[in-house]
Amino acid sequence: MAEHTRTLGFRVAFAIGLGTMIAAGIFSLSGTAIAQVGSNAVISFVIAAAIAGVTAASYSEFASIYAENGGGYLFSSRTFEDDRLLFAVGASLFLGYSATTAFYLATMGEWFHQFIIPHGISIPHGTVAVATAILLGVLNARGTEESGTFQVFVTGAKVAVLLAFIGGALAYQAPSATVDTFVGGFAKGGPTGIISIAAVAFITFFGFSAIAASAGEIINPKETVPKAIGASIITVTVLYIFVIVAMMNSPTDPQIIQQQGETAMGKVASDFLGSFGKWLIVAGAIFSMVSASNASILAASGIGSLMGKQGQAPRRFSRIHSEYGTPFWSVVACTGTIVALVVAFIALFPAEGGITPIHLGLGALTGFANLNLLAPLAVVNVALILSRRRFPEMERPLKVPLVPWLPIVGVLANLALITNLPPRGIVAGIAAEVTLVGAYLLWGGAPDTDEMMTRTVAARSPATNGGEPSAVDGGESVVEEAGAGNTERADEDRYRVLVPVARMYNAEEHVRLAGKIGAMREENPLVQVVNVTQIPEQTSSDDMAETAEARADRLLDTLAEADLDVDYTVEGHICRSVSFDILNTAREDEADLILMGYPKEHEDIAEAVEYDSPCDVLFVDGFGEESPTLDSVTVGTGGGPHHQSALSLANALGRSGSEVHVANVTPGGRGGTAEDLDGTLSELGDVPNVQTHDRQADTVAEGLVAAADEHDSVLVIGASRTRLLKRWVFGSTPDRVVSYAKLAGVPVIVCSHPTGVSGRLEDALFPVYRTLKKFRRGHVPNPSSN
Repeated sequence: MAEHTRTLGFRVAFAIGLGTMIAAGIFSLSGTAIAQVGSNAVISFVIAAAIAGVTAASYSEFASIYAENGGGYLFSSRTFEDDRLLFAVGASLFLGYSATTAFYLATMGEWFHQFIIPHGISIPHGTVAVATAILLGVLNARGTEESGTFQVFVTGAKVAVLLAFIGGALAYQAPSATVDTFVGGFAKGGPTGIISIAAVAFITFFGFSAIAASAGEIINPKETVPKAIGASIITVTVLYIFVIVAMMNSPTDPQIIQQQGETAMGKVASDFLGSFGKWLIVAGAIFSMVSASNASILAASGIGSLMGKQGQAPRRFSRIHSEYGTPFWSVVACTGTIVALVVAFIALFPAEGGITPIHLGLGALTGFANLNLLAPLAVVNVALILSRRRFPEMERPLKVPLVPWLPIVGVLANLALITNLPPRGIVAGIAAEVTLVGAYLLWGGAPDTDEMMTRTVAARSPATNGGEPSAVDGGESVVEEAGAGNTERADEDRYRVLVPVARMYNAEEHVRLAGKIGAMREENPLVQVVNVTQIPEQTSSDDMAETAEARADRLLDTLAEADLDVDYTVEGHICRSVSFDILNTAREDEADLILMGYPKEHEDIAEAVEYDSPCDVLFVDGFGEESPTLDSVTVGTGGGPHHQSALSLANALGRSGSEVHVANVTPGGRGGTAEDLDGTLSELGDVPNVQTHDRQADTVAEGLVAAADEHDSVLVIGASRTRLLKRWVFGSTPDRVVSYAKLAGVPVIVCSHPTGVSGRLEDALFPVYRTLKKFRRGHVPNPSSN
């Protein structure tokens, strides 16, 4: 496994915070603020910045200690022990980031309606926001992200747009007149209005948390993170002050500013700079909102991934997509939440009109987002106080002064801002949080990994002197909990084949086969042999530890006696779920391939591993001392991602010298459909020795087994896409192949490729396509044939 490299310096960290803060807040809230409190909006934004700065100080101290991704949820999890509190913090932050994104995109949608979409075209409000949320979700799920250089460029462009706006405003009239206009604006609005605007404006300054959330990617985070947080908050505050001064200097009628609301800045720019100024601000606003939304989705999906890893969200949230390298399911959940919030607040329950008496709108959405940001921030301030008391000896590169008084001020200020948020947003936010916490209490959370499996016997291999077992790193066998990762080894970056072994008599052939296949993929592979002992119900794991150690010793002796020309290790696990153990081991140790036997008594294990594996899986059956070698293999002419995986294996075998036989089976009965021979041959174009054989058989499965038997070869097939028609393990044809192959004595390798959401939808629709294909050929299928 390659070592993680930090790549972001101060310039990029500063740009992350600044770029996240310059978004819907500065482009939309400025108009609303001036309409309500005039020049006092400056005071509102300074108050919001000061309160954000107090909590940012707590974030900075924690970031100097825990230089990892995760932000407020990570800091809380390292301080508190109550799972319910931690879940509430994580869920609130997840909702807060998602609602912030929904607010940004909904505001962007209003800019589209006001300035871009022709007024004669009727498009429901929220449509643009939903479409953009889905697009950003797809981009984040597929791993598209801004590089550090691009982030700096984006932020520079945003600042340039604002400076152009400010310059145009200040040049509109003499400085003395500008000052007089600004000073006269303080007569509007009172303390209540000022605090209310500060509460709503807080959403802008929460961008500082994006820096802490990315601490795992920042060079020297203990110094860089606090500096970047402080610099970004000060810079944004100064920009806000000048934007307010510029807005107050506008020739635009105050009533028009009030009517325009969140799009007022575009109107003001038009009056200052003409058509060019208007479109400059419109483009800058939309670009800023999309960019900040993307950053918020990254932060929310990071929270969801960490919650999944700690068992406070579905474990699937923490899984990294094998192809895209992203927390795919966490991104999907975040995107779905954003869409739901936009639909609820903007489309179903708008601020005005609608078909129900409930009215929410952008104002309520802002309150919803701020509530779910301010509440966990108060908890982070409390966490700093508790952390100082619980861990007094802990090294703290940055220490916040005046603890506990400064964090207490932060807590009180956060609570004060909450009381000034739009009431409908508060009610909606509390309802959402209570619902999620209630659901969590009913669910109970995902089982802890160390409750599900334990690495009882650490990885060992035969020593060169006489075959006696020894630890891989030269020491004794150690007991190690799952989740802590395997012992440090010099071979972490080698091609790794995971071989779960249940039956000792299969171990030798499976390890030998894994070594041969691994050597075709990469030079000097490592075969990781794992013996999994399942803990019976109502049995203590301690009672099984000795059994697991004895089995691992026996397995190591068996393999040592076989004198295999394979570099391998042996370890022993005890577990509650065999499939969970296999999958979790593959993810933690970053296996490149899993090779395992067909579980004859427990088909559910094969099904779970096939569907959720992070890498390709080879299910093998029928291999023994008398089995054919890999010098000859037979493949069919199927289709789909699993067939591609089978062809990839056949290709590798063929390039290493194996004869490859392609069996083109035409079924005469009701057992399958003829596939595309040309497509299969094109995938084997690099193989020097390919032979094609046309066969007639009652079923495709019978034809494939007969072809492999005739050529004394190993049969390589892919799991099919018809398993949803019945409870097949691999699909109708592969399951039949395994059954027929046992009778014929033909060894079989069933290949499975990781399948994402689109692949599973394709699997579900494929039987329909196949049925239509049969009808088109005049072949009416027998429903019982599959």
